Amino acid sequence: MPTEDFGRYLDDFEVGDVYKHWPGKTITQAEDILFCSITMNQHPLHSDDNYAAAATPHGKAMVVGNLVYSIVLGQSVPDVSGRAIANLEIESLKHANPTFHGDTIYSETEVLEKRESKSKPDRGIVKVRTIGYKQDGTVVCEFTRSVLVPKRGHGFDGHVGRPEPQR
Repeated sequence: MPTEDFGRYLDDFEVGDVYKHWPGKTITQAEDILFCSITMNQHPLHSDDNYAAAATPHGKAMVVGNLVYSIVLGQSVPDVSGRAIANLEIESLKHANPTFHGDTIYSETEVLEKRESKSKPDRGIVKVRTIGYKQDGTVVCEFTRSVLVPKRGHGFDGHVGRPEPQR
C-alpha cells in the first residue's frame, strides 16, 4: 500500500483473502511487567521467575495473554481496521499456547465474511479471523472479530489531521 493509505475500504476485502502482517514483535520482560502494571495484573506468573519455576509446568514466567492479544490485534490494524468506523465485536478469543519473554510474535488474518450494512449504504461489516504465532510457528492467540468499515469514497483519505510544518 502507498504510505498515504492506512487500512482498507469495504470494497477491498474479499472472502478468503489472507493478510500476513509485518513486522513481528519480540516481547521483552520489561514490556510484560509494564503492561501488567498498567492493567493492574499482579499475578506473579508474569514477574517472578522463581515463583513461575516452582509453581507452573512451564518452569518460567509467561507473558500475560492480554498483551499477546493486544500485539496481535495491533499488528492487524494496517491491513484490517486502519479505516474502521468501529470494532463491533470480538466473537471469540483463545490463548492457544503460552508465550514467554523473548518470543517473537507474528500474525495473519483471514477474511471470513463481508456484507453491506442494512441501515447505512456507505459502509459494511467485515468478519475476520486473526492468529498470532511464535517464531517457531506455534499458534499462541486466535480471535474472530467484526469490523465496521466505510465503502470507497466514504472514508477518510490521506493523512487526515496531520499538520504541515511551519516554514
